[in-house]
Amino acid sequence: MPPKVKTTREEIINTAFEIVRQSGEQFLNARMIAKALNCSTQPVFSNFTSMNELRLAVVEKADALCKEFAKREVESGKFPPYKAHGMAYIRFAKEEKELFKLLYMRDRTEELSQKEAERDEQMESLIRKNIGISGNAVSLFHLENWAYVHGIATMFATGYFDIEW
Repeated sequence: MPPKVKTTREEIINTAFEIVRQSGEQFLNARMIAKALNCSTQPVFSNFTSMNELRLAVVEKADALCKEFAKREVESGKFPPYKAHGMAYIRFAKEEKELFKLLYMRDRTEELSQKEAERDEQMESLIRKNIGISGNAVSLFHLENWAYVHGIATMFATGYFDIEW
């Protein structure tokens, strides 16, 4: 009978996620994960073909948490939906600095941007529906607001300033 699996793929992802959440992506390595799980590095490499595959799993988990921030902010009803998304993005940067950096402050030139294009289309749809502008003005409005929101979020994530919510 084969030996019982002691460390699951999900446990490895959750541990890697917490390492990044607490210390940053630079501390994401097989040794740190093994130490946190009190095991060898073997389970990491038997569950993932590479550390990059594990990093992408952590990115997906961080993205899901960021989406949860947006969902809660929209559902709270404190702001119109478009503004709520921006406020959630800033709140995520303020409360989850390292996860924000992982998602939005890294080189992404090699990645497909399909998800971002879909999100932009959703945001532009909210703009058309709620503000009443159309055509290129919608894209420009969203781009300018996105740059503004991202700048504020980046200042929170990097500790440039920390004002009260």
